[in-house]
Amino acid sequence: MGSEIRVAVESTAAAGSARLSDVPAWFDAWERCLSRFVPESELCALNRAGSSGMRVSDTLWDVVHAAVAAAEATSGMVTATILPDLEAAGYDRTFEVIQDADIRATAALVSPRAQDAYRSITLNQADHMISMPAGIRLDLGGIAKGWAADRAASVLAAMGPAQVNAGGDIALSGPRANGLPWQIAVASPTLPEEILGVLELAQGGVATSSRHYRKWQQGDVWQHHLIDPTTGRPAQSDVLSATVVGPSAMVAEVAAKHALLLGSGRALEWVDAHESLAALLVLEDGTLLESARMRQLWSSALAL
Repeated sequence: MGSEIRVAVESTAAAGSARLSDVPAWFDAWERCLSRFVPESELCALNRAGSSGMRVSDTLWDVVHAAVAAAEATSGMVTATILPDLEAAGYDRTFEVIQDADIRATAALVSPRAQDAYRSITLNQADHMISMPAGIRLDLGGIAKGWAADRAASVLAAMGPAQVNAGGDIALSGPRANGLPWQIAVASPTLPEEILGVLELAQGGVATSSRHYRKWQQGDVWQHHLIDPTTGRPAQSDVLSATVVGPSAMVAEVAAKHALLLGSGRALEWVDAHESLAALLVLEDGTLLESARMRQLWSSALAL
């Protein structure tokens, strides 16, 4: 998934260690299903199938269904239909390769406006058939990582309290064995060694969306992977990074991306309208903004 995966389980059962050793295979299988960078993946097959449709596995069904729900919840701002726009911006290969590549500009976009394109995805619950019109192709990106973190934490919870960190999308199955919350450090987007604060969370999820990490030069222009579907180009937002706490890693991932795309003028208002969310924004100029509920989650020893 282009990310480091870290997993912790508090368990005294002998089966706990054995179950933990299964985790890499789970993520390998999910990547082979959900990645656009694996040509033989089920997602790539679906993108090729287009309007003819394809019956998909439970895994791909769950994640595409979640992606459409995320688009509906964010008025199309967080949408999986941005793949052609990502490719036009130069993100047409894995990030490990893109850093060393000479990325050429693409003259024009070929996709329908991504903000509305999700409405044309047809999902048939009865037989798990998915179809999309020509020109619509999906990148499941962050939402797949959030889904995977949640799924792994849920399975591991049978062994004991679990924390799963999938590239910064963190899922917590419940309080630690001693009843205390987990402590989650929030790092500066520009200085990873600098800790902005430590969150104390019993369960749910936390995710950070940032313009600083996945970026590259296309000609003389710096690009990043967070596409504004209203323009089809990398977002011009005053928010450099958004960290969101939510009821699950997947919900937090979607909300963090939406907050960044909205910009500081609207993001906190949107977060505060959702009782299950809390957010910290780091602006381009280094200013820190936090929602009212976020102030209640910091460790008293290392609060902002």
